[in-house]
Amino acid sequence: MYAVVQTGGKQYRAAPGEFIDVEKLSAEVGDSVVLDQVLLVVDGENVTVGRPVIAGATVTAKVIGQRRRRKVLFFHYVPKKRERKRHGHRQPYTRLLIEDIHM
Repeated sequence: MYAVVQTGGKQYRAAPGEFIDVEKLSAEVGDSVVLDQVLLVVDGENVTVGRPVIAGATVTAKVIGQRRRRKVLFFHYVPKKRERKRHGHRQPYTRLLIEDIHM
């Protein structure tokens, strides 16, 4: 059984017992989070598709950690002017452990 959930403007495939990394959520480590924007649920041969979401369906997850991704480096360069700048960015994310899918 798995579900497709939407959080932070992105869609993720979530199955019980799996970890997913989502955009940063305002929750403490150890808290339980309910994701209510469930777009699709597959249970064996039964497929339920929402329009756009499935009413009453939720995915329960536990917050495992608040982390930051690897640094992405990018450069700004102006030719013939000796202008060079190096920038870096580390996107924060939340790691979730999927506990259960409710229909």
